[in-house]
Amino acid sequence: MTVKLIKAKHTPKKQRVCAYVRVSTTNSSQLDSLENQIAYFTNLYGNRDDVTFVGVYHDKGISGSTDYRPSFQAMIEDCRKGQIDLIHTKSISRFARSTMTILEVSRELKVFGVGIYFEEQNINTLSSEGEVMLSVLASLAEEELESMSANQRWAFQKKFQRGEMVINTKRFMGYDVDDKGELVINEEEALVVRRIFHLYLDGMGLHRIAKQLNHEKVPTVTGAKWYDTTIRNILRNEKYKGSALLQKYFQDGVNGKKRLNEGEVEQYLIEDNHEAIISKDDWQVVQEKLNQNSRNQGTNKIYRFTGLLKCQYCSSTLKRQVSYKGKIVWCCSKYIKEGKVSCQGMRVPENDINDWQIQTAVTVIERIEDGQKHYSYSSKEGTGNNATPYQRENQSSRLLSGVHRPRRTAIKL
Repeated sequence: MTVKLIKAKHTPKKQRVCAYVRVSTTNSSQLDSLENQIAYFTNLYGNRDDVTFVGVYHDKGISGSTDYRPSFQAMIEDCRKGQIDLIHTKSISRFARSTMTILEVSRELKVFGVGIYFEEQNINTLSSEGEVMLSVLASLAEEELESMSANQRWAFQKKFQRGEMVINTKRFMGYDVDDKGELVINEEEALVVRRIFHLYLDGMGLHRIAKQLNHEKVPTVTGAKWYDTTIRNILRNEKYKGSALLQKYFQDGVNGKKRLNEGEVEQYLIEDNHEAIISKDDWQVVQEKLNQNSRNQGTNKIYRFTGLLKCQYCSSTLKRQVSYKGKIVWCCSKYIKEGKVSCQGMRVPENDINDWQIQTAVTVIERIEDGQKHYSYSSKEGTGNNATPYQRENQSSRLLSGVHRPRRTAIKL
């Protein structure tokens, strides 16, 4: 008997490699750079027989300081699924700006046996010294970003001191920007702005103005619906009187969110910066009226029924409002924000529930008898049609009758 050894055929498994590239803006020079990076990796791996090239994942117009990068997230998910063995990227800064993000991602992928190769630094995260070097270099990359961010803030500060503005008119009704970067009136939109100011001066409230504009299908600058907050923002905007307040918002750190400037950093007021849509006198009267209404209303905490009244139709909280006739009513907050498409709404006059003694949230029950409205409340949890209307009816429910209806000068602040 003769035994012959037949060696097993061993076909080595090809390493599956992908590339990741990113540019932070969408200007033409950076987009050219993106195309060049994609071409570089495609040529590098296109003719190699020892690897399987998965392709190039790329994000454009997105900063490396944010984790919200669609292609980046898709690449990491494919790594988790076992479809990639190695990520090749040009540098640490192209992969991510945050040291924490780089280390967290590299450690997670290391568990799956996936490495990241940073070409400029010649680091492979699967190597023994890879993480130590990566931690040091990533910190340097983050410091570089902080320095760049500080330089950018300094540049903007100098612009503000010179009275130069940076304005996005896509979210700013009434003006366009000409070729010189100057604000010029958009007459069609300016008609809407003037109308809002005049309606408010004539005694119409913010909610009623928004409701009327929505009813007439008047478009907002963003295409969204009109809300009382939208109207208030327009009435508060100093640009409509020809002035410009610079640095209303500021970036809270390198990776922080944009925050409303409430004195944390300097502001600059430019008087007579551009042609006004509203006279300074009318604008000032509107500010005084807004301030007076705010003082009259105070904070929500002082109202005895705040947070205690629920709509019988959708269970949303009823919100206190002062009608244009001066009457206090409690209205469905969902109806106020979204209209009849979400809830048929209810308006409960405060005079008709003044004698209610409640300490916990209740559902307000509105019923009509002989063409007149009665109000009571129920402590039962649940929305309108599921609640028992008369489970706990307040004995003092009242009967409601009647019908219900330039020269630029930058001033440091």
